[in-house]
Amino acid sequence: MIKRRFNKSSIAEVPADKPILYNLKTATGNSNYVGVAKKGRVRQRLGEHLPGGLAPIPAKTMEIKQFSSISDARATEKRAIKRKQPKYNRNLK
Repeated sequence: MIKRRFNKSSIAEVPADKPILYNLKTATGNSNYVGVAKKGRVRQRLGEHLPGGLAPIPAKTMEIKQFSSISDARATEKRAIKRKQPKYNRNLK
């Protein structure tokens, strides 16, 4: 698992060669959003959550886990959302 600050420069360092599950967290460590990004679209998807992006999420840190397939990432995402109930995940609660 990769843990980094949630900012443009940290997103640029995230590997994009596999699908990922990402968890955007507050300064106190609470989950604000859990999502997945497909291989090749990882940095773009994370960038959409930065302030001024298409779907901004307030967060200080991000945790990232790579998967070999998007279906594995989505299955893990669903379990994580049920367990953590992040504030900005509305569809899968």
